[in-house]
Amino acid sequence: MKPMDVQIEKIIRTKRKTVALYVTDDAKLIVRAPFNLDDETIAEIVSKHRRWVEKKQKEVSTRNQKLSPKEFVNGEGFLYLGRYYKLNIVEDQSEPLKLEGAFYLSRYALPHAQEVFIQWYKDKAFEKISERVDLYAKKRGLKYNKINITNAQKRWGSCSSKGNLNFSWRLVMAPLPVLDYVVIHELVHLEERNHGRSFWDKVKMLMPDHKKQRDWLKRNGYLLKL
Repeated sequence: MKPMDVQIEKIIRTKRKTVALYVTDDAKLIVRAPFNLDDETIAEIVSKHRRWVEKKQKEVSTRNQKLSPKEFVNGEGFLYLGRYYKLNIVEDQSEPLKLEGAFYLSRYALPHAQEVFIQWYKDKAFEKISERVDLYAKKRGLKYNKINITNAQKRWGSCSSKGNLNFSWRLVMAPLPVLDYVVIHELVHLEERNHGRSFWDKVKMLMPDHKKQRDWLKRNGYLLKL
């Protein structure tokens, strides 16, 4: 096997028929390939697309440098359902954090601001996602076991063999149609375990523009973090 021009972080083999190259939010290259494709052929394909990979990695690295960590100061913007709300630090507020046209953080909670925000997002995620799961489950007559909210940074959702639906709390930062897409995606997995044509046909029945929402998540998923 000849040396690779571009380093591959991981090769994921599935029943797919083609090779897909994906640059992650931390600028690493993931390759999705068919089971029967050997490493050397994969390396050759990656080498042919070297310029594209390097361009994407540079774009991601540049973008990440511009994303400064949250400081939890007055006027800073925080996402909820696809919209930025400004933060206000207030003195006389009994609850640590609330959203009323803007975010209001009690000064006493400031030393633990990140933890307070994460808990708030988790609570809202469970509330909103449960609502959307029930809505779409009824439309398809689907039965699920329970909903779990996770800390996953890259896996937006998953469906277990026991019918448990798992969703990252970060999803509640995304626009509602994007959140709905992930909900629908995992609900359809209750019927279709793989991503075959039947799976995507059923997703399309519930969300005709699902590709638009999926593309939004691919392009902007890096924004959904604290």
